[in-house]
Amino acid sequence: MKLLKSSILLISVILLTLVVSKANAFPAISLQQIIKQDTSKKDTTKKEGKNNSSLDQKVEYKADDSVKMSADKNIVYLYGNARVIYGDFELDASYIKYDKKSNTIFASGLKDPKTGRYSGRPIFKSGTDGTAIADSIYYNSETTRAKVFGVFSEQEGGFFSGGQSKKQIDDELHIKNVMYSTCNLPHPHFGLMISKGVVTEKQIITGPVYMIIEDVPTFLGLPFAFFPKPNKRTSGVILPTPGEDATRGFFLQNGGYYLGLSDYWDAKLMGSIYTNGSFETSVLSNYTKRYKYNGNINLRYASFKDGLEGTDAFANPTKSFNITWSHSQNANAKPGTTFSASVNLVSSGRNNYYRSTAAGTTYDQNTIATNTTSSSVSYSRTYDNGINYSLTTSSNQSLGTRDISLRLPELTFNVPTFNPFDSKNRVGEQKWYQKITVGYGMNGSNSIETKDSLLFDNNGLKRLRTGFTHTIPVNMSFTALKYLNFSLGGTYNDYWNFQTVRKRFTQFEDDTYTARIDTIAGFKRAGSYNLSTSLSTKIYGKKEFKNLGKIKAMRHVMTPTMSFTYSPDFTQPGKGPYETALNQNGQSFNDPSTNLPVTYSIFDGMAAPGSFSTKQAAIGFGLDNTVELKVKSDKDTTGTGERKIPIIQGLSFNGSYNFVAPSYKLSPISFSGRSQFTDKLGINYNGSFDPYVLETNEEGVLTRVDRYFFQSGKFLPRLTNFGFSFDYSLNPEALKRKNEANDKINDAAGKNGLSEMQSAQLAAISRDPNAFVDFNIPWNFSFAYSFQYSNNLGVGTTSNTLTFNGDMNLTPKWKVTFNSGYDFQNNGLTPMNIAIYRDLHCWDMSVNWVPYGAYKSYSLTIKVKASILQDLKLSKRQGFYTTY
Repeated sequence: MKLLKSSILLISVILLTLVVSKANAFPAISLQQIIKQDTSKKDTTKKEGKNNSSLDQKVEYKADDSVKMSADKNIVYLYGNARVIYGDFELDASYIKYDKKSNTIFASGLKDPKTGRYSGRPIFKSGTDGTAIADSIYYNSETTRAKVFGVFSEQEGGFFSGGQSKKQIDDELHIKNVMYSTCNLPHPHFGLMISKGVVTEKQIITGPVYMIIEDVPTFLGLPFAFFPKPNKRTSGVILPTPGEDATRGFFLQNGGYYLGLSDYWDAKLMGSIYTNGSFETSVLSNYTKRYKYNGNINLRYASFKDGLEGTDAFANPTKSFNITWSHSQNANAKPGTTFSASVNLVSSGRNNYYRSTAAGTTYDQNTIATNTTSSSVSYSRTYDNGINYSLTTSSNQSLGTRDISLRLPELTFNVPTFNPFDSKNRVGEQKWYQKITVGYGMNGSNSIETKDSLLFDNNGLKRLRTGFTHTIPVNMSFTALKYLNFSLGGTYNDYWNFQTVRKRFTQFEDDTYTARIDTIAGFKRAGSYNLSTSLSTKIYGKKEFKNLGKIKAMRHVMTPTMSFTYSPDFTQPGKGPYETALNQNGQSFNDPSTNLPVTYSIFDGMAAPGSFSTKQAAIGFGLDNTVELKVKSDKDTTGTGERKIPIIQGLSFNGSYNFVAPSYKLSPISFSGRSQFTDKLGINYNGSFDPYVLETNEEGVLTRVDRYFFQSGKFLPRLTNFGFSFDYSLNPEALKRKNEANDKINDAAGKNGLSEMQSAQLAAISRDPNAFVDFNIPWNFSFAYSFQYSNNLGVGTTSNTLTFNGDMNLTPKWKVTFNSGYDFQNNGLTPMNIAIYRDLHCWDMSVNWVPYGAYKSYSLTIKVKASILQDLKLSKRQGFYTTY
């Protein structure tokens, strides 16, 4: 409305200037004129006011058809794409007329006599205020009164359209039968009809206001209304979603109130109620500071009654909560430093929030099955020389066992590898000692591991564990015999702990015993080191074919690696943190089953437990394979084009042999890889082989013995683990269309003139595109399958899972989506979710239905769609939750 008032005033000034006495029209060939105000006749006795401003700026006008004047030169006519530019103001219309005698200005479109279509409506723009369009405009330059018919203007994501607008001398704007809507069409599908109103600079006062949907007036309205215009986000009611739960009854879900607190933060107060007495409340707040940071905080609390009335589950409702906080810093806010937060605190045990609320209205099966959560808040700094450090506070929570692990905080400090013996002014190649590199890394933490119920008791701080780990790697790499990549080095580790443990055993006459573990405060340190060397190269093989159709050649690349690692035995008492366990008499405690002394590390369970192994002198070996086919390309019409198809990608085998191990010197041999059968179908697989055989002992139990498979006459080692997985989409164009849709979103985000609300909506789409239904993709069906096999001492077990999802456009405006899976153990379908979406341009309608299972329910949602979603043909998925 502010744009409308200022535009009317400027229109009168510009058109009045067009017909000053010294204006002469150009010939019809040019139809363009630039006029400068004649100041010789200016009355300097008059004071300049709001409506008597100086007109020294240049005025440009043109028309594609013609510019005409009446015989008495009192009327000027501009026909066909008439355009007027005055300063930063622009006006376009098919027809513009100025009557000097009556001091009236008129601008309008023209009606095509053949089609009857009205086009070329006046469009005006002032500075950065955006554009407005109208059916026609009248203005009296003497009284400064104006009338605008059929206006269409955008104001912060909302649109004013239709009716009449009348400007008074005091700049008040009187409006009649003007509709306000978030629908971006000149004839909107819905809106608030303002029958009468007065618009001032800071407020809008109206008479009767009522809702119109598809040109049908509704009973929703007010006899009068007052709307302040604070030039910031406004607040409003969020309508709930109705539906029914199989056990909790009918519900009103996710209703509440939106608070537009400022341009930097807002809040949503939401709630859901059920007829059996269950309820949920939440507070969500988003905050942002442009070019600095953004984030959100969400607090949710739920109380759900399950089962039948009179049962314990009904009498004792499940009370759960969830606290999330996400914060990210703009990369350009402070180069070299970052601050981020990802906090997710969830009630656990019987009150598991995800299970009791079906993942907080999202009904996401993966989230419902979540058993662990993690949170972190971190700050990091990187200097120009590569030295960096970070501080992180983190937690890991097990929702089933209620175990919680905290780091308060964790410090890391790293110095990148450098060449201590090299010179910056060196000339020529490096000498062997100049290739030596050294680095340094330090990690320190304060940690607590306990049950969540014991975290804040009186002894909570006594469980704090503090320690530091220092790591110094030394390495030297070079090329031997042109093709062999050789490296030699070692790593030294030093561990500091400010708490240690002592174990004492009480032994009884019947060879039973009990153990007691005491935590002792005090500083202790221990170190370890290892030496290593490695060798690798690449071997290429190629076979060309002439009579295999489109297959032209096959290429095989092998990358063999070999390494040797040595480390002393740090588990002997006196050589590291290990000590001999004592009994109640202060004597060495022997394990009754082996009659050998029991040793333990005093760093067990501490913040820096370290890695102290027995003596190692092991050779490691590996082989990586890549196989590609070169085939004739069908897309190349010349017949000379070729393309590569990767058949095997990264099929690797790895193992080791420890010379000093007392038994089982050869480790199991593991393998993993990926095979790409087509451009759209690939399979990942992995597994392991055990080189040792199984034999039945004297007690008839199958056991693993230290004898290789070939020593027992077997050709292949025993397969102990194997698994593969793949996913496939039946619509090859779905991914392409999705990428095109994402490009469209990015293009929209890069456009200027978006309001902050529209920018926030685009950011939400970019963060989670899967939370929106895309009508640009007509259909898709995809599925994923995984299979796992394990053989433990001759007992084989298998597990496999199948999940599938899809969507289909019944018409360009109707879409059906579904997702489910198959449970092979129970031979049945997993819970299914079916949703039907109707794109109503500026509205969303969705029906969500869970036909069976633990979350049997349905819900219906009808809501207004954001203007950005209207343009991109996207719909927000409606989350819901129930418990059967």
